[in-house]
Order: sequence, then C-alpha cells, then structure tokens
Amino acid sequence: MDEAHPAPQILTRDDGATIAYHQTAGKHPGVVFLTGFKSDMTGGKAMELEAFCRERGQAFLRFDYFGHGQSSGEFEDGTIGRWADDAVFAIDGLTEGPQILVGSSMGGWIMLLAALARPDRIAGLVGIAAAPDFTEDLIPAALDDGQKRALERDGVVDIPNCYDDLEPYRIRKRFLDEGRDHLLLRGEIAINCPVRLIHGREDEDVPWETSHRLMERLASADVEVQLVKAGDHRLSEPHDLTRLRRTLGGLLDGLG
Repeated sequence: MDEAHPAPQILTRDDGATIAYHQTAGKHPGVVFLTGFKSDMTGGKAMELEAFCRERGQAFLRFDYFGHGQSSGEFEDGTIGRWADDAVFAIDGLTEGPQILVGSSMGGWIMLLAALARPDRIAGLVGIAAAPDFTEDLIPAALDDGQKRALERDGVVDIPNCYDDLEPYRIRKRFLDEGRDHLLLRGEIAINCPVRLIHGREDEDVPWETSHRLMERLASADVEVQLVKAGDHRLSEPHDLTRLRRTLGGLLDGLG
C-alpha cells in the first residue's frame, strides 16, 4: 500500500473475525459510513464523506462488514444480523460520543438496526436509497418461478448483478429467512433522532416509496425525505455527492 492508499486498520471480533476500517480523528458528532450490499468502504460516497469530514475536522469511520472488502469471511456466509452486529461492534469499539450514521442502500437498513441497538449513541441518521426489509420486499419479488423453485430445492440461487454481469449475486435461502428476524417496516420504528433520507425517483433497485414508508414508520418527528427527480440508485454523480455533503453538513450544523 502507498501513502495515497494506506492499509486499513483491523478490529478483531470475539470469534476471531476481523473488521477492516479507516478512521479519521476529529470532533463530535462523529460520522460513520455504512456501505451497501456487496459494496465496500472504498466507494465514492465513503471517500467523499471522509474528505468532507476531514475538511470540517469531524471524526469519521468507514469499515467493511464480514465478507465484504478487506474484512474476513465469505460474503455468502453473511446475514443482515451479522452485518448489523459488525456495525454495532465497530461503533462500540472505535468511536466515542455521539455519532451520525450514514447508510447507503442496505446500509440504510443496518443504520436503523444499529440506532435501535445503541439509541444513546446515535445523534442522527442519513439514508441514501435506504433499503430496509429488502430481503422480504424486494428480492423475492424479483425472482421468476424457476429461480424460486431452485431456491427451495437447492437453498441457493444466483441473480444478476446489475453492476457487474460477470459476478451475479448468490442468494441463500437462509439469508432471506434470517432477514425476517430484522424487519422494520411492519410497525413503528422506535428511533427519535433527526433523520434525513435521500432517494432517486429513477431508482430501479429500491423504489423511492421505500423512503416514504420509512418516514411514516419512524417515531421521530424530525424526518425529511429528499426525492431526486433524475436520481438513480447509486446517487454517486458529482451533483449527488454535493447534495450529500449539503445534507450531512446541515444535520451537523443543526446538532451544533
């Protein structure tokens, strides 16, 4: 690794699994970035927010879940519960004081689970195309009859990866079954901190209505949804990153 791409630091869980992370020291509230499904901490939004927090002197943490990026484990062995536990473990072990969680896609689900697990530590949330309950509401609906039969018969099915035709997502039935233990949109979500949700109207992976459902379920009265007319799922274009900076900056400024 060169100076521009330093090796990550390593946090070891009690079971010996390792979480790779990069951390920037700074003032509170700190910011923790939570990546999406099969994504990692080197993506454009994570790096943009790291630079933004460094400019502001804000503490910042980005890390890879189990089976993602430079952390240990196989992706196919991961579950929503395991990745949420990684997030809580990283928050407990690597941060101090109040934190703002920024979750992209699946990371938006993970941030909600982490906020529920550590309500006294979480000062605010920013969701980018947040995808709570996607194992129940989105993946099954995307499977054709043949894939559903294969899932029941084999316990596993491959579905196309819209970002990489060469590497489909391998979905295990137990992954979907375990996801049911963490569903949130079926009742009130007991989170009372400020929440900002950004969602593209042209998102073909997670319907923008998901953010509206989430807003209605959150107990907090301080919830804002920004709909981006031409926005896709990634929301990673330069103007999207500018919007993300503005949204996070406004939340930080409001928290003092």
